[in-house]
Amino acid sequence: MNKPQKIHSDFQHFLSLKNEKLIDLFSDLRTYILEIYPNSNELLYHTHALTSVYSISEKLSDAFCMIPIYKNHLNLGFNKGTLLEDSHYLLKGTGKWIRHIPITTSTDYRNEKTHQLIKSAIALAIEDMDTPSKSIGKTYSKIKLS
Repeated sequence: MNKPQKIHSDFQHFLSLKNEKLIDLFSDLRTYILEIYPNSNELLYHTHALTSVYSISEKLSDAFCMIPIYKNHLNLGFNKGTLLEDSHYLLKGTGKWIRHIPITTSTDYRNEKTHQLIKSAIALAIEDMDTPSKSIGKTYSKIKLS
């Protein structure tokens, strides 16, 4: 299995300001997502949260999941979470589309139920994609360093 690409320096700059537990959880969750779908494009943002988004193309609209990192916690978010079959009631949230799994330990995502949810999100993103992707396995930083 290929090792995931290195974390982009723009993202790493802000990630290094987080506590070690959040950094470790993020790094492992990122690796897990990239193991499930190695062709993911990673879109990086720093707004109200430091967020890595995983997409089947270079577009945010084709994303299947994300990892927003807040001050003291992180989530595994699903961009079209309300459209996913969640028979195990893993997903939380009340937004129109996005749902998330609160992450406190690796057992929150390193399990078959979450694995299947991620695979379903990927399948939905592929089904909904308008045009074929121009890139595979790339990182796009939307982070502005001052």
